[in-house]
Amino acid sequence: MKIGFIGLGSLGTPIAENLLDAHKQLFVFNRTASKAEPLVKKKAVNCNSIKELASLSDIVFSIVSDDDALKEITAGTEGIAAHLKKDGIHVAMSTILPATAKELSALHKKHHNHYIACPVMGRPEAAREKKLNFLVSGEKKIIDIVKPYLHQAGAAGAWEFGEESAAANTAKLCTNYMIISAIESMAEGIQLAKKSGIDPAAWMNMLTLTLFSAPVFINYGRIILEEKYIQASFKLKLGYKDVNLVLSQASEVKAKMPVGEVLRKQLAKSMESGKGEYDWAAVADLLK
Repeated sequence: MKIGFIGLGSLGTPIAENLLDAHKQLFVFNRTASKAEPLVKKKAVNCNSIKELASLSDIVFSIVSDDDALKEITAGTEGIAAHLKKDGIHVAMSTILPATAKELSALHKKHHNHYIACPVMGRPEAAREKKLNFLVSGEKKIIDIVKPYLHQAGAAGAWEFGEESAAANTAKLCTNYMIISAIESMAEGIQLAKKSGIDPAAWMNMLTLTLFSAPVFINYGRIILEEKYIQASFKLKLGYKDVNLVLSQASEVKAKMPVGEVLRKQLAKSMESGKGEYDWAAVADLLK
């Protein structure tokens, strides 16, 4: 099967490289064409348009920044849905609203091809180490076709959430909400430890070897302690976008999320202070 890939950002690039290494064939497209050059040097084919890439591909993977960007590349006369082959598959790895997934899935059906929701958990280094986790929903028989490609793309796990296209995106929003909640709570705990006269690094080391021995606490705890926010694997502006998506979905289903409102305010303040391009762990700087 011919594979296309759209969206060569900090996470998209190593995922695309994994697919290219596995297949020795990949069509690529990125709005900033220069970002495709490292892959072209490895024999990927740089397409001039989304229309061209979609028409050449049996499976198109996409990972773009937000709902509007995904709609832009998928819908319309030049989009993926209109030009993907009959029974072709679009695997959308962006973090978006469940409503957007439903809308795009219906659009693909009109064009006699398939949409799989497949948001990804993991930072770029996890992609390079093939330790990503994909949250997947859509038609079961199509997921079964896609799953081997997800493992080639860098999956340690591919977790299925049923045939409703929006389900995986709901799961991803809940996940990102818990990550930013953990970041904020770690930042506050580290501040309290430091101001109370104990070594916060020793405290975090104890926690990550006992009760909180998970990548979120290990990796983000280190970033907060070292204050290394400039080299962003996940930008704070994207975290702010995701918290807004979480609260939008909460409003849609009438779920109460009072902590979510606090997190939105904290991220908004960080954006106002000019840290939108920093790692989202930079929200900790507000506590200084």
